[in-house]
Amino acid sequence: MTRLPQASAATRKPRVLRIGAVLLALAVAGGVAVSYLRPSAVAGRPAWVGAGAGTGVSAPAGTPAPKPSRAAAPLAVRPVRLALRSAGVAEWAMLDRRSGRVFGSTGLSTTNRTASLMKAWIAADYLRRRAAAGETPTAARMEQLSRMIRDSDNEAAIALYEAVGNLESGRRMMRLCGLTDGEPSGDWSVVQLSARDIARLGGCIAGGRAAGPTWTGWLLDEMRAVRGVGDFGVRDAFTGRTRAGIAIKNGWVVREDTGLYEVNCLAIGDRWSVGVVTRYPAELGHDYGAGLCKKVGAALRA
Repeated sequence: MTRLPQASAATRKPRVLRIGAVLLALAVAGGVAVSYLRPSAVAGRPAWVGAGAGTGVSAPAGTPAPKPSRAAAPLAVRPVRLALRSAGVAEWAMLDRRSGRVFGSTGLSTTNRTASLMKAWIAADYLRRRAAAGETPTAARMEQLSRMIRDSDNEAAIALYEAVGNLESGRRMMRLCGLTDGEPSGDWSVVQLSARDIARLGGCIAGGRAAGPTWTGWLLDEMRAVRGVGDFGVRDAFTGRTRAGIAIKNGWVVREDTGLYEVNCLAIGDRWSVGVVTRYPAELGHDYGAGLCKKVGAALRA
């Protein structure tokens, strides 16, 4: 991808957001809305149940379930409509990080090749494994990790994905983060994840399982500092300190084998994690997919 000039980015810690959740009815070509699942449909299920498509999914063995705050009100529901200009895919999911429940569009299990979004996991996997081995990465390696996250450096991603075992790293991601819809295959840029998987990956990063206790804070700060062409999507619906507190990693690429643009978004807030996958004719351009992700963010805005 073309590297744009670097711009500074705030890395302040996130503050508590007063957010109303989305339950969104995505529209496909022709403006036909699809249904969404209401929270009442999953009442009483275990915290780790993925509710969005009505399919229960358990957490990895030995992983404690998140503990919801008794004082926190349930996330609200309000329908929002996204319309595609032509045939394609636009699906989203939101993880309520307090309860562990996932909500989203009826197609939230639809997979997409996630491209640069995968770099968030590569960094987490590398750092967790180094800490487990009692090793501290060199200054050069940390700079490489930072470039991969902030500037979406592809050469750094190639080197680091090899360092964590290529496909085996993708398989670890599926196991450790309880992902169920996607499939690691080929290189890092073609790993398949759904919107639900992406939202769960965000929760896995924010909760400390992905990068481990030593490096989770560092990784989230780097994701808050994403800049240049990769700085788009869900958090663009927010401003000021609120925007600066949202960690992101996005993926965007025109696939020559299909002639489609694939734009995918991950965003992590204080109480939620959001995944968006989009796929549409390349002539609509990068900004079209970025705008779809931003609309999901707008639905989260208080």
